[in-house]
Amino acid sequence: MFKQFHRKMLRMRAKLGSFWSIVLGMVYLSIIFLIGIGYYMGYERWDFPSAFYMVVITLSTVGFMEVNELSNGGRLFTAFLIMGGVGGFVYIAGAFAQVLIDGRLQIMWGKHKMMKEIGKLKDHFIVCGYGRIGNIVVREILNEGHDVVVIEQSPELIDRMEQEGILCIDGDATSDQVLINAGLLQAKSLISALTSEAANVYVTLTARQLNPDITIVARAGDTSHISRLELAGADRVVLPHFIGGLRMAQNVLRPTVTNFIELAVRGGIDLQMEELEVTPTSELVEKDLIASKIRPRFNLIIIAIKKESGDMVFNPGPKEVINANDTLLAVGKKTNLSELKAIL
Repeated sequence: MFKQFHRKMLRMRAKLGSFWSIVLGMVYLSIIFLIGIGYYMGYERWDFPSAFYMVVITLSTVGFMEVNELSNGGRLFTAFLIMGGVGGFVYIAGAFAQVLIDGRLQIMWGKHKMMKEIGKLKDHFIVCGYGRIGNIVVREILNEGHDVVVIEQSPELIDRMEQEGILCIDGDATSDQVLINAGLLQAKSLISALTSEAANVYVTLTARQLNPDITIVARAGDTSHISRLELAGADRVVLPHFIGGLRMAQNVLRPTVTNFIELAVRGGIDLQMEELEVTPTSELVEKDLIASKIRPRFNLIIIAIKKESGDMVFNPGPKEVINANDTLLAVGKKTNLSELKAIL
């Protein structure tokens, strides 16, 4: 119960951003106001208009005379009411001044609108770092039509993303609050592409604790760091330098195969490799590949089937049975893949 309430408060704080302190101040003053009215009506036996007027002139420190004669306890309460009220007004004034100091109101309003838009996202992707690797990751995700939120500290990169209309948050990705502001609790996947190895480990560990169900892909600079990131909670660890070197070697050793793959990935030909999850209600459940008629019906090739247990069946035979929650690795035209996806 408390955990759910705490999550709701964190979401509200992320939604309000810099105006959160002002809202807290207003809530505090409202509570003080209600306590004052309750005291004067309950203990001093005043009617509501008198109690309301007394609280107003007390909290505003106008200094008019007492509405009715106060008891010694009433005077003591009024003194504390004045101190509490003045403290609330000072807090609100300080919070408002902080909003003005943090930046121009127009910029703050723009960030508030962006945070509001981020708060509406669900099953989106979070990318930590918009450097050379993160930039490519973001563009690939956007090209596929998915929502993405970027966490970055560089003012230049933040400004560039804002101009390009990319949802972004200016902050440290290792901060719990920044991750929550990016919608971690509702996100589908998180990609930690920071240059610092320690930062990637910390982000992975924090994200896994805050959202145990999220898929995490982390960047590593050396093979010795893979086990560390996996222990921290990463589902997959990617070594960009290793992949780049491997691709360069394949360009020399197997140029035709490599060119074919690059054309398919970059959209040079109408061909795509896609992973499609089979739902329990799909018409293909409990059918083998021949009975499913995927090849003649959709003109697709199933190159592998990932079973629910995690086992991978490569180059499955015609009698391989498709079960619920299996993942099909299919190759073919995008339109054909979309047609197959519709019946899964």
